[in-house]
Amino acid sequence: MKLYNTLSRKVEEFIPYEKDNVTMYTCGPTVYHYAHIGNLRTYIAEDILEKALNYLGYNVKRVMNITDVGHLSSDADTGEDKMVKGAKREHKTVLEIAKYYTDCFKKDCEKLNIKWPETVVPATSLIDYYIEFIKELMNKGYAYLANGNIYFDTTKLDDYYKLTNHNEAELISGVRDTVEEDENKKNKTDFVLWFTKSKFEDQELKWESPWGLGYPGWHIECSCISLKYLGEKLDIHCGGVDNIFPHHTNEIAQTESYIGKKWCNYWFHAEHLNDATGKMSKSKGEFLTIDLLESKGYNPLAYRLFCLGSHYKNQLVFTFDSLDSTENAYNKLLNKVKSLKKDNSQIDQEAFDKYNNSFKSALEDNLNTSNALTVLYDVLKSDINDNTKLALVESFDKVLSLDLLKKEKIDDELLTYINEMIEKRKIAKSNKNFALADSIRDELLSKGIILKDTREGTTFEVNK
Repeated sequence: MKLYNTLSRKVEEFIPYEKDNVTMYTCGPTVYHYAHIGNLRTYIAEDILEKALNYLGYNVKRVMNITDVGHLSSDADTGEDKMVKGAKREHKTVLEIAKYYTDCFKKDCEKLNIKWPETVVPATSLIDYYIEFIKELMNKGYAYLANGNIYFDTTKLDDYYKLTNHNEAELISGVRDTVEEDENKKNKTDFVLWFTKSKFEDQELKWESPWGLGYPGWHIECSCISLKYLGEKLDIHCGGVDNIFPHHTNEIAQTESYIGKKWCNYWFHAEHLNDATGKMSKSKGEFLTIDLLESKGYNPLAYRLFCLGSHYKNQLVFTFDSLDSTENAYNKLLNKVKSLKKDNSQIDQEAFDKYNNSFKSALEDNLNTSNALTVLYDVLKSDINDNTKLALVESFDKVLSLDLLKKEKIDDELLTYINEMIEKRKIAKSNKNFALADSIRDELLSKGIILKDTREGTTFEVNK
């Protein structure tokens, strides 16, 4: 498999530390509000990556953090604390906000068929580990105390910017629009490991530390969670492109200073989803969520397909017209798959291997999901038998996760209605009122419900 590695700025052959076993870390959400669909594009890309690696024969161990302790909008003591902002907005505690929006994020993932990682760790669960981590960095001379806060000294590193390949002047001006200089820092690029002195006097979550009552800086949770659950040799670290600097840059700085060697080999970053005005964000007022798309009648998996149609390294522009087109394409795809009929035909192994190898090649080519979808359409247009097509669709959907073969769920109300109509039809047939029996069948068919008469009685399937 070949992947674009942000660290080397080129597509590289993927070689894990341990053959066939992959460790993968995902930067999770800051759970102060709903995730917008731009956030979720990154998680879809990471989901495809994990499932593609599994499909290609790797065993993937994946860990994700949940940021439930507030971080500021810059590395200085400036901006707004997102978790406190959310708590004030909804008149709840920070932990209540974190629990609610973690659950909302998980539901969004379920709707989009994003696999929930095996290990998900709230940032607040490892405070003691952070403190020990910081103490070790201080002992090694990489961190210092200034006015109650602990800072990482970036001048101790020769290659602080190796992930970005930029110079200090280019990056400092672009970190945040409202960054104010922190006068406690020795250098502009130094970043906070632990706050005890903050302008947020009403900070709800604070812990005792050797330096006083305080809370961790923004970046430390990902380093410590990854080290604790995945060890010192990390294969792939994932996130959005906006995480590259300063978040991932600072993760590398503190983690490699702590362990004394290279930490992560491959850095996987998904590009932005833009709307007509530019990068999607929560600060623009009403923002697009999966719930909002559903309220407008869209299937969340149509949005997943929309993302898969573009390469994860390309910026993608969202419009409702484009989602309309994708929704139509998705429904046509489902109908085409539903038209396939399973019979007693043997699977054509030669054809199966041919298309499966093409699908794998698309995944191996830096996760080219657009080409992977093309292989799927090629299968459906081919003249191979339906059993072989169904086997390939089932196989491909382990990665695509578009529910191409999923049976429609029947709620209790619909099930009661169907059974009542079947009983009325049975009575009509026994009274030789075949016109009524046919009209009942036609009425159910118009609702996507297909009746099948068998020796044991009448059964049905939903074909929506």
